[in-house]
Amino acid sequence: MKKNQLFRYVTGTALIIFAILTLFMSGSFIFDWYGIRNQQGAYVPFIVWTNFIAGFLYLLAVYGFFKAMNWTYWVLIGITILLIFAAIALMIYINQDGIFEIKTIGAMNFRIILTLVFSVLAYYKIRKH
Repeated sequence: MKKNQLFRYVTGTALIIFAILTLFMSGSFIFDWYGIRNQQGAYVPFIVWTNFIAGFLYLLAVYGFFKAMNWTYWVLIGITILLIFAAIALMIYINQDGIFEIKTIGAMNFRIILTLVFSVLAYYKIRKH
């Protein structure tokens, strides 16, 4: 297996794990599986829905990673932009005394940074080759 192929499979595997976790956790909130809403406290519905949509887009990016498709980068950038808009909306919501958990801010920051990392990797390892 070539070095570039190995890199794509490792990165794609990390991305698919992240996508499945994203879909499972956001789906658990949306559909209240396992009573997770009560366990987690105050959640922000539009953030949960944004993450749920992002989960499906991550799966599309996974396909692009494994097939070395040039558009993978653009899907990941689109997810990043979606998450940034959601984070801005979250800050507006918080400033208007919306109820939230502080860990939501950390989770959004983590998600944005990780998606940017995946975007950069897609750009340099798929798009440039």
